[in-house]
Amino acid sequence: MENINWTKKEFEAYVLLYAAHCNFFEAKEEQEYILSKVDEKTFHRIHTEVVVDSDENNLNKIQQYLLENKFSQIEKDELIRDIKNVFFADGSVDLIEKKVFSILKKLLINF
Repeated sequence: MENINWTKKEFEAYVLLYAAHCNFFEAKEEQEYILSKVDEKTFHRIHTEVVVDSDENNLNKIQQYLLENKFSQIEKDELIRDIKNVFFADGSVDLIEKKVFSILKKLLINF
């Protein structure tokens, strides 16, 4: 896999957009929440990358970034909370979102 040269904000955008896109439907509320965390330019650039990448590639990129970059426990906890907020932004959490949350949480805890 290629070297990923994201900033932490770009990584955060990728993870949150992956979470929003995991069920192939991004609610307006999910997008608004993500835009409250990252700037619009980053949102659109990273959004294109998330949509183009396969699900497997999404998770591989997230895992690789976590392997190559150190996160404090506080940063991990904040990102887990933000992922949860993306899923709850539209008022409901479906089965796919629950599974993806579990996977992302395990990735963050283990790295």
